[in-house]
Amino acid sequence: MQRELSFQVSPQVAANSEALKLFVAKKDGLAFSDIRHVEILKRSIDARQKNVKINLKVLVFVNEDFQEQKIELPEYKNVTNSEEVIIIGAGPAGLFAALRCIELGKRPIVIERGKDVRARRRDLKKLNIEHVVNEDSNYCFGEGGAGTYSDGKLYTRSKKRGDVKRILELLVGFGATSEILVEAHPHIGTNKLPAIIQDITKTIIEHGGEVLFNSRVVDILVKDQEISGVKLLDGQTISAKKVILATGHSARDIFTLLDRKNIKIEAKPFALGVRVEHPQSLIDRIQYHTDDRGEYLPPSSYSLVKQVNGRGVYSFCMCPGGIIAPCATSPGEIVTNGWSPSKRDQATANSGIVVEVRPEDFKKYGNSPLAAMYFQQEVEQTAWAAGGKTQTAPAQRVVDFSNGKTSSDLPVTSYKPGITSVELGSVLPDFIYKSLQKGFIEFGKSMKGYFTNEAVVHATESRTSSPVRIPRDPESLEHIQIKGLYPCGEGAGYAGGIVSAAIDGEKCAEKAVLALG
Repeated sequence: MQRELSFQVSPQVAANSEALKLFVAKKDGLAFSDIRHVEILKRSIDARQKNVKINLKVLVFVNEDFQEQKIELPEYKNVTNSEEVIIIGAGPAGLFAALRCIELGKRPIVIERGKDVRARRRDLKKLNIEHVVNEDSNYCFGEGGAGTYSDGKLYTRSKKRGDVKRILELLVGFGATSEILVEAHPHIGTNKLPAIIQDITKTIIEHGGEVLFNSRVVDILVKDQEISGVKLLDGQTISAKKVILATGHSARDIFTLLDRKNIKIEAKPFALGVRVEHPQSLIDRIQYHTDDRGEYLPPSSYSLVKQVNGRGVYSFCMCPGGIIAPCATSPGEIVTNGWSPSKRDQATANSGIVVEVRPEDFKKYGNSPLAAMYFQQEVEQTAWAAGGKTQTAPAQRVVDFSNGKTSSDLPVTSYKPGITSVELGSVLPDFIYKSLQKGFIEFGKSMKGYFTNEAVVHATESRTSSPVRIPRDPESLEHIQIKGLYPCGEGAGYAGGIVSAAIDGEKCAEKAVLALG
């Protein structure tokens, strides 16, 4: 017999299978010996009270043996001789689109401007140590896209958009821990995700697909308002009737190309701000109400949102036990992001703290569909100049930031290129700066201890989402003008993270294959 139960337990009980069986036996009036197994289906933390509890949803096996169900990958077909679908970008949207094409019997050609995972690491080292930005190989571009080296968080609110469980199970099939099927806020970790991405790429190639690294698309070929293929930087032309455009949110050259070719795109509001870093021990004390979280609780996270001056100010991509990384995609700009290893065992916690950017904020660029992108770019370039024209980020202690005071010194930061003290009112647009100044004070009222000079603000957090939307038909998912072009994922404005991008990639692949017949 199987029984599904939901309840709260202490962290110690949740972490010990025998203690959990004893709890279930007492709670449900069962004999301990009758309980063969307690399978955890869902787990989350409730830290609202002084004593932190773990919410569990479990399946209890009473006088019935438990057999673990191994996650199996789909039966991928050999598509070597099948009709081809071009996919631009090897991030989550592109890779999952490719897998779905193979599953449905079509041959994907994935074109990625960046390098494979191993070669990409050398460019990231140069970026961190030597401040050298490779425009094609960085934290945003390369095998796996931005997600590969930026945390691997899998939490999504996109459940209405598609099958989240399917994506998580595919990731488990490719090597992720099955814990991601259980946790309320699943996370793989930047140290684990590259191997999973490599296995996905290997599967695509083994089943007849193609993955072209170091291959930048410089033209999208259109004839009579229909896709005919793409042209690469080396002059090579690849023909196909269907192109899935899965570039990610930082492919400014592609956005510019579309605008130049009069392929309709639209300026899209996004959010921009800073990345703030606290000692992880401080966040743990605030959230868990204790000086020592102990061995059973993970490093604590937070999620904050306030209305300030009529705008939303909120935390974004919070990384417990994590590191701040330089994520510029061109020389002459400063962009920050955060990531965590699987154990989230670094000494600091960081999060983007961002402010809503609206159409009226980038009106100085006129009616250009690239207006939001130009606004984003200008702030990043201003930060670069203020930091000394290297990847050194301009920074300020949090209380000093809200008081408009240049910090006399700065704490040690996880941001490897380093930071320099700058009054950030000279870097950020005035409405962003003033909203953040008050926002940090308001955050401190909700999280006592958050508003402290132990924390340091890094400029800028600017790649929260794409600054453009590429419009598509809601039914066919094709571009509203160009038949056979499928704008997809974060770069097109239809996703906001690994899982939602993967879901959108699958959807676009299904529509493209269906249209091919």
